[in-house]
Amino acid sequence: MSIHIVALGNEGDAFHQDSRPSGLIRAYLGRSPLVSGDESSLLLSASGAAARPVFTEYQASAFGNVKLVVHDCPVWDIFDSDWYTSRNLIGGADIIVIKYNVNDKFSFHEVKDNYIPVIKRALNSVPVIIAAVGTRQNEELPCTCPLCTSDRGSCVSTTEGIQLAKELGATYLELHSLDDFYIGKYFGGVLEYFMIQALNQKTSEKMKRRKMSNSFHGIRPPQLEQPEKMPVLKAEASHYNADLNNLLFCCQCVDVVFYSPDLKEVAEAHKIVLCAVSHVFMLLFSVKSPADIQDSSIIQTTQDLFTINRDPAFPGASQESLGNPPLRVIVKDAFFCSCLSDILRFIYSGAFQWEELEDDIRKKLKDSGDVSNVIEKVKCILKTPGKFNCLRNCKTYQARKPLWFYNTSLKFFLNKPMLADVVFEIQGTTVPAHRAILVARCEVMAAMFNGNYMEAKSVLIPVYGVSKETFLSFLEYLYTDSCCPAGIFQAMCLLICAEMYQVSRLQHICELFIITQLQSMPSRELASMNLDIVDLLKKAKWKNAVLLKSTDGHRLCT
Repeated sequence: MSIHIVALGNEGDAFHQDSRPSGLIRAYLGRSPLVSGDESSLLLSASGAAARPVFTEYQASAFGNVKLVVHDCPVWDIFDSDWYTSRNLIGGADIIVIKYNVNDKFSFHEVKDNYIPVIKRALNSVPVIIAAVGTRQNEELPCTCPLCTSDRGSCVSTTEGIQLAKELGATYLELHSLDDFYIGKYFGGVLEYFMIQALNQKTSEKMKRRKMSNSFHGIRPPQLEQPEKMPVLKAEASHYNADLNNLLFCCQCVDVVFYSPDLKEVAEAHKIVLCAVSHVFMLLFSVKSPADIQDSSIIQTTQDLFTINRDPAFPGASQESLGNPPLRVIVKDAFFCSCLSDILRFIYSGAFQWEELEDDIRKKLKDSGDVSNVIEKVKCILKTPGKFNCLRNCKTYQARKPLWFYNTSLKFFLNKPMLADVVFEIQGTTVPAHRAILVARCEVMAAMFNGNYMEAKSVLIPVYGVSKETFLSFLEYLYTDSCCPAGIFQAMCLLICAEMYQVSRLQHICELFIITQLQSMPSRELASMNLDIVDLLKKAKWKNAVLLKSTDGHRLCT
């Protein structure tokens, strides 16, 4: 008999990770008198592109002869890169532990907003422990601007932790340090209580199965051949990074042009991408006002670096397209302007490749003082309002942001009228969107907006054949590179929409979701859902879903 524990989250302090002791789970396995024989191994991501460790597996013996298996995942981005594997691990867990550091409020809110809803859908009536680790540091006076009314201070309060526990029906613990008392008695006592409950439940279920087998009085049921197992399926690799990089180089849907102080054109860009990473550009493009930001350093940076020119007699204005010409922005700082193309490439690449940016700037500016000055201006552009500049140590920031982070920043503009330049009309309602993101992420829409089609010059575009909910899920994938269907029927609708717009990776994700559901679902439960496998097989053939077609045929035959 075994107990499976899934631990999610990073309990270490984001700014002092090197000086902290070992993690919560590792410390418990090493100090609990009930656990012995600890062994660990690393499990790699299913995508395998970067071969980055995702789960650490610990195996030990508890209560003498009970096998204890712990999967510890400190990297929350697993839900974006390999969400179906995570769902299977959560679904098979006996106990779930969610950890966070009380001094890393940014990560806490990112987890609460983006990943907790996914965990809630995957939970299967198992006990959950919320562990708030660390001692709260002394804070300065909290920001009072309207933007920060729901995010006062830099520490996660006890009330926020308790509220998160209520949402998950979990047990909330505060561990001020990882010493013998908090690990062995406090956290260990609660964890071992749930371990005993899980053992009792498994023993009860085993006794029920034994009684059921004895009720046949020696008459054995017929032995049926086991159906052939499907091969392990892997998701198609993401090309989100490359899509937005190509948007910078192809110069489609450009809506802002930067000029040097002597009025020479320097670079073209897109407001939506720039605003997704910087409040400076939000202020410059009037997405937010100074009253919304209330950070003097961001306001000063905007005024010192940029100015907008609306003069109709501006050089080259007559050649601009009619209707809605690109916004003309003059870069006041000559050194910053000379490096603007490299800075834009850095921003479009995810704004974390600091070493490459510094090398590119050094090649253009020989003076080390000028290089440092330009780098500091880039840091000010990426600064969060009301907080100290967390980009002082670029290498630490680069290590904390190993993946593209527009998927959370661009979500702020999803289904919002800010900077929107196209409106979809679906089922009598409207959905605003941004052409630059659609063109970068969908080849069909790129052809539609840049070819000799009605949509290229029209702002209001009707959409037929899909529901508003399905189309919003489709747009969410284009903006965030992730999707999590609520069930087979929603995944099938999204699959049809993905095939309609020729987004192969989204189509592949929907196929894998449906296949995973079908393979893990008992036939009796499948029958109770009134799901017609034959109809699903026909749709799979019609929509060119090769993997789903072979899986449906396999399930139909068995």
